[in-house]
Amino acid sequence: MTTSAIAVSGLRKAFKDKTVLDGIDLDVPAGTVFSLLGPNGAGKTTTVNVLTTLMAADGGTVRVAGHDVATAAKAVRKVIGVTGQFAAVDELLTGQENLQLMVDLLGIGSGEGKRVVTELLERFDLAESAQKPASTYSGGMRRKLDLAMTLVGNPRIIFLDEPTTGLDPRSRRTMWTIIRELVADGVTIFLTTQYLDEADQLADRIAVLDQGRIVAQGTPDELKRQLPGTHVRLRFSTVGELDAAAQLFADSTRDDEALALRVPSDGGTRSLRAVLDRLDEYALSAEEFSVHTPDLDDVFLALTGHSTEVVAK
Repeated sequence: MTTSAIAVSGLRKAFKDKTVLDGIDLDVPAGTVFSLLGPNGAGKTTTVNVLTTLMAADGGTVRVAGHDVATAAKAVRKVIGVTGQFAAVDELLTGQENLQLMVDLLGIGSGEGKRVVTELLERFDLAESAQKPASTYSGGMRRKLDLAMTLVGNPRIIFLDEPTTGLDPRSRRTMWTIIRELVADGVTIFLTTQYLDEADQLADRIAVLDQGRIVAQGTPDELKRQLPGTHVRLRFSTVGELDAAAQLFADSTRDDEALALRVPSDGGTRSLRAVLDRLDEYALSAEEFSVHTPDLDDVFLALTGHSTEVVAK
């Protein structure tokens, strides 16, 4: 039986007369990546704050690593690590000094502390920059140092609040590799992100939070399967061609601005050939032809009515 690293039941939180969390339930198995998605103001950051003992809930129960966050906050803090939206490094200190600061704060012995600092600098490819002030680090390097500082205490549950925001594609993928390595070591990751492809790549399970409620939960594939919508997209050069093609496919949906037609399809070669043969039969030719299957962007839009551009805190 899989152990729950995080178990949330009926979690409620309000600020004055505004209900932010309206009775949410979550279960995060140990050693997995769980991603919480939602539009701006959905309550994601509030959820993280409650789970990490930074904020008290108004109702419900929350257990992290088996400890009740309301009655055993100190025990919870001993087993978790938190990396916030912005790198919490001291820019006046070097990379090594930032890590040594965490070692000292956690009361780790000098011998063990030196070993931990050396290993983390090497693991995060920061050894060559270890003696340079953090103020000289790039955004990707600061995020890596921030996560390395979180790992000094060897937490078994890590909360990552939008860890790759503002990073270039290469730095994002480096962070993804580090996250996968942590999970391979048995660490549980609770991830909030504004990049749906990131959740798709990393998460074992996803929950979509909207207006304080969980509106969907499951694996990325399970969420995608909730949406019908695999289709062939045809783009034409003229409105006349679009009109003619739309008459050939009764179930199609047109986009006049893009001069495009969406034709329902299972994406298989037989159905694709049938679409092309039908166009050819009537001497029609599409400028562009592509097959589209529902992705997390489609799921998010269908569930919340918002585009991914507003996915944030």
